[in-house]
Amino acid sequence: MSVWPAWQVREGERTTSWFTVRLGFGDGARIDVLAVVGGGSVSLEEVRAQPPLSLDDLAELADWIEEPLFRACAPAPGPAAAHRTSAGARRSRPTWPRGIEGRRRVAQEYRTAQQRGADPVLAVMCATGHSRRKSLRLISQARDSGFLTPRHARRRPAS
Repeated sequence: MSVWPAWQVREGERTTSWFTVRLGFGDGARIDVLAVVGGGSVSLEEVRAQPPLSLDDLAELADWIEEPLFRACAPAPGPAAAHRTSAGARRSRPTWPRGIEGRRRVAQEYRTAQQRGADPVLAVMCATGHSRRKSLRLISQARDSGFLTPRHARRRPAS
């Protein structure tokens, strides 16, 4: 799988980026995707597959490209990173506190994104540098710690 930037548009402080994603399979099958990242959300503009995808495969496409696309749209490391050696570091990820402080910051990122009308899970992904699955786990931990409201209203039995 390969992901590379196609183009980018900046309007004030807001940036919208297009990425080309190509998945190649051993049997010669290929999927090309044009993904748009901006405004706190990700959308797929165009999908071309040879041979055509089944509906089940199309539904799983987002899971297939999620991690490589996230890595490609992560901000580039600053000049200080040029002085570090890359031996031992698998990938650059923002520093994120653990424990209660980390949960508090996850909740803050989540609520801020909700107020802006952006995707709160994607906001947590970008802030922490973790995958969607890990970010959902962090959000769940923030809920369990009381920093976010419960996801579903709990019903009380009738008296």
